[in-house]
Amino acid sequence: MQIVRSHEELARARRGLEGTLALVPTMGALHAGHLTLIEEARRRADRVAATIFVNPMQFGAGEDLDRYPRQEAEDARKLEDVGCDLLWMPTVEGIYPPGFATTVHVSGVSDRWEGQARPGHFDGVATVVAKLLLSVRPDIALFGEKDFQQLAVIRRMARDLDLPIEIGGVATVREPDGLALSSRNAYLTADERERAPSLHRALADARRSIVGGQPVADALGEARSDLLAAGFSRIDYVALVDAMSLEPVTEPVGAMRLIAAAVIGNTRLIDNLPVMVESR
Repeated sequence: MQIVRSHEELARARRGLEGTLALVPTMGALHAGHLTLIEEARRRADRVAATIFVNPMQFGAGEDLDRYPRQEAEDARKLEDVGCDLLWMPTVEGIYPPGFATTVHVSGVSDRWEGQARPGHFDGVATVVAKLLLSVRPDIALFGEKDFQQLAVIRRMARDLDLPIEIGGVATVREPDGLALSSRNAYLTADERERAPSLHRALADARRSIVGGQPVADALGEARSDLLAAGFSRIDYVALVDAMSLEPVTEPVGAMRLIAAAVIGNTRLIDNLPVMVESR
């Protein structure tokens, strides 16, 4: 596996990669979910590239930029073990040089939910992903469905900017107890880790209720109550949304997502589940 840090090194390495190329952008602190993306990338393309870049532009005031886990050497070994061909680890100055003044803003799908809870977050995501895609020039880029709204924002951005790149989603990888894998799970205390799977269980219960015909508002209310009873101190949102527009759904039909964000201890967790209801 080649490891490059500058745009010049990346350009030379990219010219040497023959065949189709899949890209997996990451912020490092890699876990089995990231490695599943690499394995899926190997199935979809001849060559696989990954990036590790902790993007300061997507962290808001008071968020965990400084304490976000960084473990470059360990991450590089993991990527090489699963067959990654190229790892680009740019510096902050390489991505945002002095005088950098451009921001990518995606209206609509970025406005609610995470967009309201974390103002400016998706501008940072869209900007850095656009830069990564334009620099690496992959045929396909893969992202985990755990960050479902992020995936929707990136898909909209790529379509609107006519980027000739397929944006693919890969199903969320979970622990045996249902907790979605996340780099931020490392922040959980032992007691919080034991209670954290309640987020997945609350969404799974809400999905069963909605598919079974319970009013959406009642099912979401029960999910919020379950989270508070499990020890979550703050609920940013629990919602049923259209899978494409991410607009709230009150009369369930077609492809939808249950999405949620809640805080336990000092850790903010997000999760989502697909919901499908045929016409009633």
